[in-house]
Amino acid sequence: MFGTVVVAASIGAISFASIGLGAVVVGETRRIDLGSKAAPGIDSIKSQYKRPATIPFPKENPYTPEKAALGKKLYFDTRLSVSMAQSCASCHSPGFGWGDGLAVGVGHGMAKLGRHSPTIVNAAWGAIFMWDGRLATLEEQALGPIEAAGEMNMPLNQLMDRLGSISEYKPLFAAAFPSEGMSAKTLAKAIATYERTVVSERAPFDAWIEGNEKAISEEAKRGFAVFNGKAMCSACHEGWNFTNDGFQDIGLPSKDIGRGEFVPGVVKMQHAFKTPGLREIERRSPYMHDGSLDTLEAVVEHYDHGGVDRPSRSDLMKPLGLSAQEKADLVAFMKTLTSNLSPTAVPVLPR
Repeated sequence: MFGTVVVAASIGAISFASIGLGAVVVGETRRIDLGSKAAPGIDSIKSQYKRPATIPFPKENPYTPEKAALGKKLYFDTRLSVSMAQSCASCHSPGFGWGDGLAVGVGHGMAKLGRHSPTIVNAAWGAIFMWDGRLATLEEQALGPIEAAGEMNMPLNQLMDRLGSISEYKPLFAAAFPSEGMSAKTLAKAIATYERTVVSERAPFDAWIEGNEKAISEEAKRGFAVFNGKAMCSACHEGWNFTNDGFQDIGLPSKDIGRGEFVPGVVKMQHAFKTPGLREIERRSPYMHDGSLDTLEAVVEHYDHGGVDRPSRSDLMKPLGLSAQEKADLVAFMKTLTSNLSPTAVPVLPR
């Protein structure tokens, strides 16, 4: 999926170093079935998980430090909600792996939302957004929760009037968008630019695939083999960010039809939800689109059992017959994707 550092014609890119993140390399992504004798094939697939060297930005919204700085302020500003009590960070907080630590999100008036708040970590590589894939770009995603009646409940025209009355925002928009100024469109561009800079940092797993055999435990190494072999996790959780951005019904007993709302005629899309990335997964409990599983151990048990059998269930979902050791190894591996995240300072907000 991320076969080369060279970006598509429609995409621009900046290096991690240019925004204070370490330089890394990238490799081709493909799935290899290791079967029961996984160890001999491990070295041949490590490169498929190497970190990319740059962060992709769309040509319609190229990176500038002014945009990112403005976007960060907007991201943490509760004035973007009608109640002035919620910001983007309320549901996507750096303290919870850029989620909120709740089973389902809490929106306007403290009403519970229907789904778990997804992380924004590594959103720059996303091909489609929201659990059901209803938004095509990160810019659309930035505006969606602001307008949604159940979330921040803020009409965009009312929001722009509010921001226009905050004198210190005006020069920030002018610096970030000298030819466009302040608008809902530039607000979305600024927030999306900041969100694209939220990237998981180097984890023990990265050191291991780059040659440091002592970076992770033997248990975790076995777990990596199970992940790519018997458990078939890499069929969907592929590449450096461990997702193919596809949609699968993994057999959770939820009545939510997910992607099926948008493709009602496709059986396999009923109860299907976007495959989440696994970077920083240890920090992001509870798990699944409905927050129904509290631990990584519970997640592994669910996959081992195969989930609810129904016509829409993914063909990949079936009892796996994992041993207790293999389950423990899988969890140990997933924990190697946890980095030492640098603290995120809350910005001083314009007045």
